[in-house]
Order: sequence, then structure tokens, then C-alpha cells
Amino acid sequence: MGSKWVQILKEIAPQTKHTTVMLNPDVAPYYRMYMSSMEFAASSLEVEISEAHVRSRVEVEAAISTIANQPASALIVMSDPFLGIHRDLIIALTAKYLVPAIYPYRLFVPEGGLISYGVDIVDIHRRAANYVDRILKGESAADLPVQTPSKYELDINLKTAKALGLSVPPTLLATADEVIE
Repeated sequence: MGSKWVQILKEIAPQTKHTTVMLNPDVAPYYRMYMSSMEFAASSLEVEISEAHVRSRVEVEAAISTIANQPASALIVMSDPFLGIHRDLIIALTAKYLVPAIYPYRLFVPEGGLISYGVDIVDIHRRAANYVDRILKGESAADLPVQTPSKYELDINLKTAKALGLSVPPTLLATADEVIE
């Protein structure tokens, strides 16, 4: 997933030379799983990767302001509850500072986020409901196989792309699940 975020961000904002991964490590300790794939993809695309650990609204604003002051920079917003709660602030600040950003969930894009790539939450819940049903009918949870997400969504906000001065490549538009104009 991490490598795909870097790749898509570089595709929509090809001038990107530096990408910051924003997260709250207190609620997203799993972020390190993503970092190695992001670093690998970044090295092949000649992009530097750094981390911005944020734990408050003030730190979110400071991180995005810092990113905006670095030429050819972009933002990856990690999947974490803190950032989800503060999505309005993050979207407003990336618009204010003209920072291209990729988000982990579709719900960021209709609210003004540039682009999102992540698991299809509805599909995950549907599949989880099937497991709950099987458990309630007597199957042991320990006997059920672990499932990984199988459906991913790519969503693009063309209005935001235009405001950032970005033209979305046709190949990216063709693969998008939803395009907001």
C-alpha cells in the first residue's frame, strides 16, 4: 500500500522530490510496516521520504506549513484515527498551502482532498459480517482463515487538482473508481 501511495502521488504531482508521511505514532504504531515499501518506491522514483509525527492540531498545521516551504513537496496522510478526526483541518491546510496530498480513504476526496487510494471499507464490512454470521452459527473464530483486503479504491478530485495547478494524467483518470469534478 505504501509504495502505491508514493507512486500515485508522483504520477499526479510529477514535480515531487520530497514526500512527508504524516501520522500520529501514538495511535498508528503500525506505520513502520508501510515505511519500508514507501522508502523503496521513493528511491526508485527519486523522491525523498520523511516523517512528521503529529499529536495536536497545532502540530498538524506546523507540519503542513513546513512541507509547503519545501519546494516540490507532497504529503501522504497515513491511515490513523487522529488524522481521520482532523481531516477537515488537513484538507483546508493542504488547500491553503497548495500541498498535493494522498489520503488513505475515499471520504477525504469529496471534502476537498486531492486523491485517495485505499481499501474499500464497505467491502471489508460486508466480508466481516459474513464472519460474524459464521461465528454466531457456531464456527470457531480460530478456524476461520485470515483475509486480506481484495478491493481497493482510487478517487480523484479534479477541482482540487486544478486549484493545485495539477493536470491529472489520463491513465490515472481511467483507473479511478470515482472522479469528482
